[in-house]
Amino acid sequence: MNAWRFKLLYDGECPLCRREADFLRRRDRHGALAFADIADPGFDPAAYHTTRAELMGVIHGVFPDGRMVRKVAVFREAYRAVGLGWLLAPTGWPGLRWFADAGYEWFARHRLAIGKFFGRNCATGTCAAPAPKPSAGRK
Repeated sequence: MNAWRFKLLYDGECPLCRREADFLRRRDRHGALAFADIADPGFDPAAYHTTRAELMGVIHGVFPDGRMVRKVAVFREAYRAVGLGWLLAPTGWPGLRWFADAGYEWFARHRLAIGKFFGRNCATGTCAAPAPKPSAGRK
């Protein structure tokens, strides 16, 4: 049985992604979160029934039973696991969920430029991976 309640699949070579993962690690006082760096050479996306390109396009998270969520739902679950779920709860409300996901998709596509604007660079260029094509029925 896993001690963690939710696993964040993040790009450890992306400074903005790494910063968010580090913030969540500091807040995770009870070990509710696990982290997998998808940029690590030993990371195997096939273990999650997906591809590196898909994972690089938008953030993904996994529950211990293997269910996967994407986009803002990942942040809602991760923040809930560290006791800050109330901060992102409105992003799951009907009507707001679509806007939250659309805003996140825009951010994900432009994260390299946003990072540069704030003085953070993605040295290897992996942050610039193209977003995957939207697929119907996925969260």
